[in-house]
Amino acid sequence: MSAPVRTRLVEIVVPVHNEQRVLAESVRRLHDYLSGNLPYGFRVTIADNASTDATWEIAVGLGRELPHVYAVHLDAKGRGRALRRVWSASDADVVAYMDVDLSTGLDAFPPLVAPLLSGHSDLAIGTRLSRGANVVRGPKREIISRTYNLLLRSAMGARFSDAQCGFKAARTEVVQALLPAVEDEEWFFDTELLLLAERHGLRIHEVPVDWTDDPDSRVDILRTVLDDLRGMARVTRKTLSGAARIPVPPRIQRARLPTGMAGQLPSFAVIGAVSTLAHLGLFVLLRLVTPAVAANAVALLVTAVANTAANRRFTFGVTGRAGALRHQFEGGLAFLAGLLLSTGGLALLHRLAPGAPAAAEITAVVVANALATLIRFLLLRTWVFNPRRTRRPGR
Repeated sequence: MSAPVRTRLVEIVVPVHNEQRVLAESVRRLHDYLSGNLPYGFRVTIADNASTDATWEIAVGLGRELPHVYAVHLDAKGRGRALRRVWSASDADVVAYMDVDLSTGLDAFPPLVAPLLSGHSDLAIGTRLSRGANVVRGPKREIISRTYNLLLRSAMGARFSDAQCGFKAARTEVVQALLPAVEDEEWFFDTELLLLAERHGLRIHEVPVDWTDDPDSRVDILRTVLDDLRGMARVTRKTLSGAARIPVPPRIQRARLPTGMAGQLPSFAVIGAVSTLAHLGLFVLLRLVTPAVAANAVALLVTAVANTAANRRFTFGVTGRAGALRHQFEGGLAFLAGLLLSTGGLALLHRLAPGAPAAAEITAVVVANALATLIRFLLLRTWVFNPRRTRRPGR
């Protein structure tokens, strides 16, 4: 007599922090949907991370009321921390998570996990940025989301379209191999997970979703953006240093930086360092005879022209006079970005601290130019010196 076939199991984590407002209704709706529409075994785990309201009591009550619903409590906040805790101990075939407000339409869940259970893909994400998605949200969140994902694709070489949608799944053996290399414990957690997965050649499946913005969302957008930028810088350092090596299945190939970037980054960094020193030297000299804003503008203009010319020749390998004037004109957009950022930084400094010393002005200029440098590299790589535009006819 043959052994019974084991039922495939999917574990869905719902991370919560002070969500007594929507928790009970959302979990009941999720449980009802999965019971009637998912042709696999399932487990819903409510991961309460340090709630201070009645969230934990409600989660425990739901676990007693509904079959296949469980509650886990963590003493510290952090969506990533909650996911790490549950996923690392899971015995399911596939692990997933979704936001407690169920902003994403649940009809996308079966096609999200199906390619993982079949072995076709390693991770799966819901995307709000594909043509097949149906999204309702305000312009502010739309702009922030698209800018963030564009930055990931341009600077990090990411090929997935939507890093922030709270609707993701992965094969458990794969995610448990990735987790030790993921450092973030909060909102950047799943972006870092996806970047590491892609660096190691894992296959990421995307599902267009229906998504409706929660107008009562309490996410601190500015803090989240800053944390994401710091996380991107950290992942880049780990990738370049070779530190992000993980034990993934044998079929997975080693990750590579986007084509050409491995040689471009060192050259751009050296040219950027020289330009920064030249800019600061000119700024200090001009500051003796002109106001700070004027000194910064002149110094930035001179070094921007030299910076574009040097990157044209040494970073992106474009030689000859053809297109040089156009490259300088387009590179001027990077100059404008730096000018706006540094001028804004100086204006803010003088408003907050009238009569600030020269050292404070220099610090403000350096910080602003650091952000402008990232913007400059993105513009130069993806637009000004994009190979599709600089390649000569017939080559």
